[in-house]
Formats: sequence, C-alpha cells, structure tokens
Amino acid sequence: MGKITGFMEWTRVATPKRPKAERVQDAREFLLPLAPEAAQREGGRCMDCGVPFCHQGCPLGNLIPDFNAAVYRGRWREAYETLSSTNNFPEFTGRLCPAPCEAACVLAIDGDAVAIELMEKEISDRAFAEGWVQARPPSRRTGRRVAVVGSGPAGLAAAAQLNAAGHTVHVYERADRVGGLLRYGIPDFKMERAVLDRRVALMEAEGIVFHTGADVGGAISFGALRDEHDALLLAMGARAARELDVPGRDLAGVLRAMDYLEHHNRVVAGVASPEERLSAAGKRVLILGGGDTGSDCLGTALRQGAASVTQVELLPAPPQGRAANNPWPQWPMIFRTSSSQEEGGERVFGMMTKRLSGSDGKLAALESVRVELVRDAGGAARLVEVAGSEERFEVDLLLLAMGFTGPETSRLSEQLGVTLDARGNVQVDGHFATSAERVWCAGDACRGASLIVWAISDGREAARAIDAHLSGGKPRLPTRGAHLPFGGR
Repeated sequence: MGKITGFMEWTRVATPKRPKAERVQDAREFLLPLAPEAAQREGGRCMDCGVPFCHQGCPLGNLIPDFNAAVYRGRWREAYETLSSTNNFPEFTGRLCPAPCEAACVLAIDGDAVAIELMEKEISDRAFAEGWVQARPPSRRTGRRVAVVGSGPAGLAAAAQLNAAGHTVHVYERADRVGGLLRYGIPDFKMERAVLDRRVALMEAEGIVFHTGADVGGAISFGALRDEHDALLLAMGARAARELDVPGRDLAGVLRAMDYLEHHNRVVAGVASPEERLSAAGKRVLILGGGDTGSDCLGTALRQGAASVTQVELLPAPPQGRAANNPWPQWPMIFRTSSSQEEGGERVFGMMTKRLSGSDGKLAALESVRVELVRDAGGAARLVEVAGSEERFEVDLLLLAMGFTGPETSRLSEQLGVTLDARGNVQVDGHFATSAERVWCAGDACRGASLIVWAISDGREAARAIDAHLSGGKPRLPTRGAHLPFGGR
C-alpha cells in the first residue's frame, strides 16, 4: 500500500484538462499531464483494504496496489514494470478505459475511488519520456507462425504476447494503417495517434510483421491464411452497426456513427479530404445513442463547428447515485458526463424515434415520442410510449450511434465454417478456440462490443491458449494478472 493514512488525508486528484473553449478548436488530447507530486499523493491514497477488489474489477488483473505504492514512494520505473507486466498497452487504457477497477475500489463504497486510470496514463507516459520502454525481441524463435486478423487492441495484445513467446506473428489489417478502431474509430482528442504509432513501431522492432490493406475474406481467404500458418486468430472486432428501422432512413443526411468518425479521423490524419456530407459544420446535428460512440460524435461535431448538437437516448436518465439493486462492487449504473458532454450540446432521455422526414431526398426533421420504462409484476422491463408526448426535431445531420450487433461473419462462416452463438458472435470455448481447426478468436468478435480492457485481456488469454497448443501443452505465457516469466514489456 502507499501511505497508511493517505486515503483519510488526501482527496481524489482532479483530472487535469485543457480549457473547454480551447480544446474544441483542435484535435489534440483534452487531458493534461498530472504533476508528479499530485500523482504520488494519489498513489498514497491506495489503502490497505485487505482484499483488493480492484483486481476483480480489472479484466487484466492489474496489480493496482503495487504500482500505486511504487509511485507514492517515487519508484516510477518499478511502477511501470509492475503495470506493464499484466497490461501490454497501459498508455491506451490510461486514456480510453472506463476503469471498472475504480468502480470496484474499496474507497468507492462511500467516497471517491483512487484515480487508477489516470495513474496508468501518468506511469506509462513517464516511462516513454524516460526511455524505459524499449523494444525487446525474443531471444529465440520457435519456428511456428501465427496469423492474426485485425489490429485493434485484442489483435495487438495477442500479437505482442505470441511474439514474446518466440512465435513469428503476422498481423493482417484491412485498413491502410495499423490500429483498428484505435486508429480511425477513436477521436484524436481522446488519444493522439502518436501514442499508437510509437507502440506499433516498438512491436515492429520486436519482429511482428504488419500487413495493411489486407482484405482477409476477400482477396485473401481465411482458409488460405490458416493453411499458411500454424494457428489463426480472429480479432476483427464487432463492426456490424445496429440499424434504425423507421420511415425516412434512406434520406441524405443520415449517417452511421462509425462512418462519420472514421472519415473525420482520416481528415485529421491527412489521408482524406473534408466532405460536406460528412461534416457537421453549420448544421443542426442529432445523435441517437448515449454511449461512448455517441459521445465521440458529440465532441467531433463540436470541433467541426456544428450549429447545434443534441444527443438522444432511448432509455430514461439513470440515477445520480447507485440504486438499491446496484450495490458495490458492481459497475455503477449512474448518470455520467463525458469530456465531450462537458464541452456543450444538449442531452435528451427517454425518446423514441418514430419517423424521419425531409424534402428533395434530404433530411429535415426527426419525429419522436417520449417513452417510459415500466416493469411488470415479474420484474421484466418494457418501454411504453407516453400519450400526447410527440416531439419534432429539426435536423440536418443525424448520426446513428446505437451500438453494434456483432462481427461481420458472412465470409468467415463460408470460408471456415465457424459456429456462431445466439447473438451472432463467433462461438469459442473456455480457451478461445472456435469450432474450426487451428482457429481461435478474441475480443469483440466473440464477446460482442465491449471495453478496450476486455479486448486486451481476451487477446492475452487467447495468445496463451495458442502458445499452449503450439508448444505441446507447455505454455510460456502468464495467466491473468501474473507477471511475464521472461521480463516485463
């Protein structure tokens, strides 16, 4: 632990952010560095709780009290070695993870949890600044080859682990650059691409081979890829978006959120030119969906100069505090405000879209009705329309951010014959193996759309299972929450 009485003496550190009026003018990260002294105090707040529930809350099993205590004592390099021994990419999770570990922190029972996510960012950023993060190619190669389809967090984590075990890893990415949604799905104001680029460069220096513009399932068949390698890992994510099935869906001005975000991120990266249809500049923008993707759309629209932005959620607003049936250490289903929502725009809850209307093929309005969540005697919930609550929104650009239904599996099923589960995800066993021989799956493709930390965890666990298969049942890779036997990354 850090300081014995630290949690009583110090309050949770405020996350340092750039001023809102400044940050909406550019694409740079909104987070600012935390002063080392403030980070040490925050590490000292990590209490001697006896049972660190944060370990349970973190899918990676990060050794959170250990790295917090190291920071408090000024042993930053030790903190990084501890953190990176269980987490391949703390510089990503320190910026993008919603921090289920903080929800499980014992301090969160009746107060403010330790700022674990912010601590990860500070530790990893300092490690890079000090030059502690170096490429570490394996000392020997096993002669086995593994193909990984997809270079998002699950694919990258699996590739890093398998390469560290000595296998030769080839990663196939459909886009023109490595990173999956980390590259073109997440706005730069949440994580600048230089953070991703430096990690990819390290992985290349360690011997991982990346193939971009690789249309696996099209120009390259899944079967051929499996035949050329000793193992195949599917980590394509869950990109199939949930649709809006209402009259007027085909009007110009209605866009899927990821189409909108990806284009903007390509513009920022300098690999695409602005297009009026995909820009919110001067437009009345409506976003359907209140999750992370919807929030990213909000922040992007504000930066593009939208005339107005309204984010609409189907469900009623959650409570300000935990409900009686949502006790600690469960994830708290409470009202939250993201960094983008801090910056502007309106939020509407409990609203269902009924139809879209326009003229000359262009969107002009969204017609909706208020809904309430009603539970029957058995506790089952359903949405009920409120009579006389119809409302009309004038809108020029409608962004559909209603979540994802699963991976794109048509080619996958045809070429490999993998079994899908009831939700349309790739079905895997307890070791991430699919029904197809020598084929494994990790991340959103088998889990469904989820958190970055789950993707990294799945990638690591799938890599361990593949390594066990390739090494005759004697894996060299660690289990969840355990240190790498051949040194930290």
